[in-house]
Amino acid sequence: MAHARRLPIAIPTTTNRLILTTKRLYLPDEDATIALAAQLAPMLCGVHPAFGHEQRGGRIHLHGDLGAGKTSFARALLRASGITGKIKSPSYALIESYNLSNLDFYHLDFYRFSDSREWADAGFRDILDENAVVLIEWPEQAGALLPPPDLDIYLEYADHGRHASLTAHSNKGKLWLTTLALPPQESP
Repeated sequence: MAHARRLPIAIPTTTNRLILTTKRLYLPDEDATIALAAQLAPMLCGVHPAFGHEQRGGRIHLHGDLGAGKTSFARALLRASGITGKIKSPSYALIESYNLSNLDFYHLDFYRFSDSREWADAGFRDILDENAVVLIEWPEQAGALLPPPDLDIYLEYADHGRHASLTAHSNKGKLWLTTLALPPQESP
């Protein structure tokens, strides 16, 4: 089955975030989503050959409709980083945290927030350390109060797969995107 490769994803332009580069790709199945996460994990963990240990950590914001693959991507990234055991969705607890080799991982879900200040009132501002891996689902629920991520990932349904748009907002995020070995994309 042929899949359209042109992304209809609308990247919000109402924020004042610097956009350094954007990559768009089609993820035909869950395995492709897992492969993307597996490529990013060593960069975030500081074990990729192009990155030093001092460059580990980073913030990724995950966007998309319910069921678009945000939690699946986050789980795949945590697994590829070496997290073992059960990886729970933070939908109800709001945050799940992990530690591996003195690297903190935080997976947050702001879906249930009705006021943009709730994330700060919950004390989450303290975990936005550059040396931690911070994955935030539904970051738009925090409005403009969150600091910009290194990388925004927008996921959208497309046939049986997903369209993904990855936008770098920092030099670290740009380096991640230029280092990724993305599959060739067919022309629309």
